[in-house]
Order: sequence, then C-alpha cells, then structure tokens
Amino acid sequence: MTPEEIGARLADVLGEGVTISEAAGGRFGRATVDVPAERWPDAVRAARDELGCDFFDWLSAVDELPEGFTVVAHLWSTARHHGVLLRTALPRTAPAVASVVDLFPGASWHERETHEMFDVDFTGHPGLKPLLLPPEFEGHPLRKEFVLAARVAKPWPGAKEPGESEHTVSKRAPMRPPGVPDPSEWPGGRG
Repeated sequence: MTPEEIGARLADVLGEGVTISEAAGGRFGRATVDVPAERWPDAVRAARDELGCDFFDWLSAVDELPEGFTVVAHLWSTARHHGVLLRTALPRTAPAVASVVDLFPGASWHERETHEMFDVDFTGHPGLKPLLLPPEFEGHPLRKEFVLAARVAKPWPGAKEPGESEHTVSKRAPMRPPGVPDPSEWPGGRG
C-alpha cells in the first residue's frame, strides 16, 4: 500500500477528526496520521487489523512546549512492507492517553519509558513503574523545562579528572555551563 492508500484507509475507518500527511521518502515514505487522544486505541487497533501492521516498532513523546505533548507511535507490517506513524496531541497539564498494551504487549516498555521521561500517563497500563531512572531521581528529564545542569545543584560524586573528588582539594572552582542560570534563579525554586 502507498502512504496515500494507508492514510485513506485509516481515515475511512476512524472517521472525523483524523488528519493525514505523508512523509517524504519515495519507496520508504509513510503515512503520518494525527488522531484525537480519545481515538488513540482505535487508531492503533485499525493499523493492526485493517493495515496488517503486526510489528509495534516504537512509541515516545515530543515536548511541544507550551502547547503540550505529542505521543508518537510507529507500526510496521512485516508481510506488506509498509508502516504508519500515529500521533496524538495531549495537553501540558495532566497529559494522559489510553494504554495500548492490550493490543501490542511490546508497547509496555515504551509507555513506561515515556511516562518516566515525560510524565505522560497511560491509563489502563498494568504497571507504570520506573524503568530507567534510579528511585530517588526527581523530575522528568525529557521535558523542556527540566534543568539538565544537575551538577550545578549537586556536586558530581565521582572524579572526572585527577584531584577532583570529595577526598582531595579541587584544582579549580566549579563553573556553571554556558547558558545555565544560577540555581537560585531556576523555575519552581529548584535551587
């Protein structure tokens, strides 16, 4: 199926509120289908059942600050050699969308990672427990408002150069990376 045929098929099945665009790429181009959040599981089911997409490739999110988040999933048909990119927009406050683990069990890891990194809730997921970050980690590091300069607030516990550990005197004064504000100026009073 061509990207145009894939898009038309999903639009027929899902009805109103669905927008279709095509990614360039010749033979490897794919349809990109935007669906309302409440139709997310229907879109994944339609890709599986109507388009023969039997392989759940990946799922993640994009921080579209300040608009919110876009959850993105790529599904592929191993038999028909075509794919579809599904997207749904979520609000910035309390972003949530239904889990698709019941349709593709392999989505579990992807939903857990997206929950942990972006704080997107996947309702109905059997266990959104931490996957990659240590239990004491605070925040969601792939959100754009997350300050990445954690070493400014908490000194690095290990040595990166000889003489730079808590057991010896540092040879140079700590510096903030260029463009990183003083911790006392961070949003939300994180300093």
